[in-house]
Amino acid sequence: MEPTQVNLDAKQIRVLAHPLRSRLLGRLRLDGPATATRLAGSLGTNTGATSYHLRQLADVGLVAEDEGAGRGRERWWRAAHDMSSWQRDAFAGDPDATAASDWLDSNALQHFVARAESWQRAKPGESPAWRTAAGFSDYILTLGTEQLGALTAELDAVIERYRALGEADPGPDARQVLLYLYAVPRLADPA
Repeated sequence: MEPTQVNLDAKQIRVLAHPLRSRLLGRLRLDGPATATRLAGSLGTNTGATSYHLRQLADVGLVAEDEGAGRGRERWWRAAHDMSSWQRDAFAGDPDATAASDWLDSNALQHFVARAESWQRAKPGESPAWRTAAGFSDYILTLGTEQLGALTAELDAVIERYRALGEADPGPDARQVLLYLYAVPRLADPA
């Protein structure tokens, strides 16, 4: 099934740029539908705050009630889309949305670092096959903006091909894999 994507508008990005809300949406995308109670337990928050922030996300269409799940008064929530995208320049003239975009970028980078460090700690206990297959690479290229855009689009197509393959015919040892693509121009070396 083709993944769904939302191109965040100014209101959505302002709502999503919150530590708990971004974690809630991320958890629903990774683990599937859940109740506020289950999410609060897994994220170490309280149910009242979790319910409030789920409603804030629902108000802008980022999460929705999963009406087919649960029993009785249980409210199950699901991510409304598989992926979010945004372009900072789309929010020119809206300082709050621009700041939200910057916060989301920084937050995503912090989560990437935390996940990569977690893998580094867990790697010795993983199977040789997973230690070989999973890894870190860096490349240094000299490209113009159009070339970088074309490279990113081509890599996106390859990733989508493997996403479809994983859904249609997962390997016997299949598990979720987090793949990050973050191409940045070289700037002055940080101090």
